[in-house]
Amino acid sequence: MIKGGYRGKILRVDLDKGSVTTEGLPKEEVLRKYLGNFGLGLWYLMKELPEGVSALEPENPMIFMNAPLVGTRAPSPTNCTITTLNAETGFTVGRSHSHGWFAVHLGRAGYDGIIVTGQSDGWKYLWIDDDKVELRDADPFLGKDTHETEDAIKEELGLTAEFTADEGCSVASIGPAGENLAMGAAIANDKHHLFAHSGVGTVMGSKKLKAIAVRGTGEDTPVHDPDKMKEATQQWAKLTTEEGLAPIVGQGGVPKSEYEGVKELVGLAVNNFLTNDLEGFGKGMSEHDITPNPCFRCAIACNYKVEVTSGPYEGYVATLSGGGENQEGAASIVGVGGDDPGVVWYLTDLNDRLGFESSTAGCAMAVAFEAYEKGLLTKEDTDGLELKWGDSEVVETLLKKMAHREGFGDVLADGPKTAAERVGLPDAGVHVKGAGINLHDWRRAWGVLLGQIVGSGAGWTTPGADCFTEESCAGYPEKADPLEPKGKAEEVANTGILKMLQDCIGICWFATWGIPEITKYESEAIAATTGWSDFDRQEAWEVGERVHNLERIFNIRQGLTADDDINASKRLTDPAPKDAGPAADISIAPYLKGWVHDYYKTLGWEEKTGKPLKATMKRLGLKEYEDIVWPK
Repeated sequence: MIKGGYRGKILRVDLDKGSVTTEGLPKEEVLRKYLGNFGLGLWYLMKELPEGVSALEPENPMIFMNAPLVGTRAPSPTNCTITTLNAETGFTVGRSHSHGWFAVHLGRAGYDGIIVTGQSDGWKYLWIDDDKVELRDADPFLGKDTHETEDAIKEELGLTAEFTADEGCSVASIGPAGENLAMGAAIANDKHHLFAHSGVGTVMGSKKLKAIAVRGTGEDTPVHDPDKMKEATQQWAKLTTEEGLAPIVGQGGVPKSEYEGVKELVGLAVNNFLTNDLEGFGKGMSEHDITPNPCFRCAIACNYKVEVTSGPYEGYVATLSGGGENQEGAASIVGVGGDDPGVVWYLTDLNDRLGFESSTAGCAMAVAFEAYEKGLLTKEDTDGLELKWGDSEVVETLLKKMAHREGFGDVLADGPKTAAERVGLPDAGVHVKGAGINLHDWRRAWGVLLGQIVGSGAGWTTPGADCFTEESCAGYPEKADPLEPKGKAEEVANTGILKMLQDCIGICWFATWGIPEITKYESEAIAATTGWSDFDRQEAWEVGERVHNLERIFNIRQGLTADDDINASKRLTDPAPKDAGPAADISIAPYLKGWVHDYYKTLGWEEKTGKPLKATMKRLGLKEYEDIVWPK
C-alpha cells in the first residue's frame, strides 16, 4: 500500500459524452516503474491511443499528470506534464511541462491526473472545484486571448482575477492559435507559464476545450516520513540557488543580466540562424521595472513581471517566464529587438496571449522573411507586407494572421518545416522532425544540438553536458567541451536517461539541471514521500532509462526510423555563422550519422536501426512491448 505521494484518483473526461468520472490509479508496481508526469502519462498513452489515429482526431487522449513530489517541500515541486500524440511532428510522442500553480491545485483537489478524450459538440471549459467537477459553456470566451480567458473565467466563477499565492484558482487555456488549430499552439496557465511543446494547444483546440480551471483547497501532498523528507531536501534546496540555472535565470535574472548570461552560454538565434549577432539585443533590460514572480515553493523565481518604463512601449506590463528561448522565438529570430527591449517583451507576451509557443511560430515566420529577402516571395504573396528583418510592426501583424489563419498567415500556420516547403526554401526550416526546437543556436554546443536532433520534437529529450556539469551517475562531473566530437553520443545518451528521470518526479527542471549528485536527493525524497524505503539512486536511474526506452518504443510503433534522426533539418547541420565564436564555419554534418549509431549502441539499442534490443527491454521490465519492436 502506498503511504504517500499520490492522491489515488484520476479524473477522466469524455467530451464525446460530456461526462466526467473518476477512477483509481494503476497498481503500485506500475507507479514505481514510471513514478508520474511523463513516465506515467506515457504508460497510459501506450494503452489508450488507438492505432491509426492522428493527433487531431478525437481519439487522441490528452493526459495531464502530476508526480509524487508535486506540492511537497522539495524545491520547485510544480511540474504537471501533458502526454499526447505530437501534433507538430504528427507521429511521435508529445511531451509538455508547465509550472506555476496548476499542478499544486490539481493535487489539492484530490487528483493525480486528468485524461481527456473525445471532442465536444460545442466549446467547453472544465471546472474542477475540489470534488465538484463540471463541463461549462465556453462560447463567451471564444476569440479571447489566454490572459483575457483566465480573467473572464475567474470573474464568472466569482474568484479574484489577480493570481496571488494560494488564493483563487489556476486556469490553463488556449488562445486564438489553439482555437484555429495553428501548429505551435500552446496552453497558458497563471499568465507566466505555458504547456509549450508538441502542439498541445492545437490538440486541445481540436477537442473544442477552451480551458481547464482548477481550485484545490485540500491538504498538501501526503508524505510518509516528514523528517526524512526534510533531511533529503534541505541541501538540495540550498544548491538550487547556487548551482545550475539559478545564477543565470534566478530572480528574473534574464532581463537583470541584460541577456548576457544566456548569450555567454549559447548562441543567439538571429535571422533564421543566418547569424548569432543582433547588436544591442538585451541592452537596457535591467533599467525597466522587473519583479520576480516565484512559483509555488520555488526559491529560483525565474519568472517575472516587467513594466516597460521608457520607449515606444512605455507602460506595457508583460508577464514572462524564465529562460530566453521565448524571447528569441518572438523577436531575435526575425531580427527584432536590437534597439529596444520593450518590443522584445511586448512580442513575447503577445505570443503567450495568442497561445503560441514562440519557437514554432517564430521559425515559421523567419523562413518566410528569408525567402522574401531572396526574392522568392513578393508583397503580392504576403498580403502587402514587406518582410524585412527587424520590422516589429510586420512581425506583430503576421503573428496575429498566423493565430487566426488569415491570408498569408495561413501559409505559415502549419509550422516551420511546412512553411519552408511552401515558400520555396525547404532546407532553411529550423525544426526537429517538423516541430519547433528549444530556441537558441545550439550549433555552438554539440551535445545539446544532438540531443535535440534525436528527440521526439517535444522539447528537451536530453541536454548533453555542454552547458552544465551532470552528476557522477551520468558520468559528467565536469562540463564537456561543446565542440569536441569524441564521446558526444555517449554524453547525450547518459544525460538523456537522467533527463527522463527528471521528467517523472514532479520537480521543475530548473531545480535539477546541473545540481551535483541530484539523484541522491531525488531518490531520498521519493523514498521519504512514498514510503518505498529501499528506493535508491540505482532504481531512480532505471526509471529514467525505462521511460527513455518506452518513448522510443512508442515512436517506433508510430513509424519512427533511424532516418528520422539522421536526416535532420539542414539548417541545424549547416556550418555555424561566422560570428559564432569558436564554432564559426564548423558543421556537425560529418559526425551526425556516426553519433546517432553510437547513441543507439550506448542505450542498448540496435546500432543501425535504433530499436531497443530484447535484452534491454527485458532488463527494464518492458518485455510486454517486445512485439511492437520485434514483430514475429
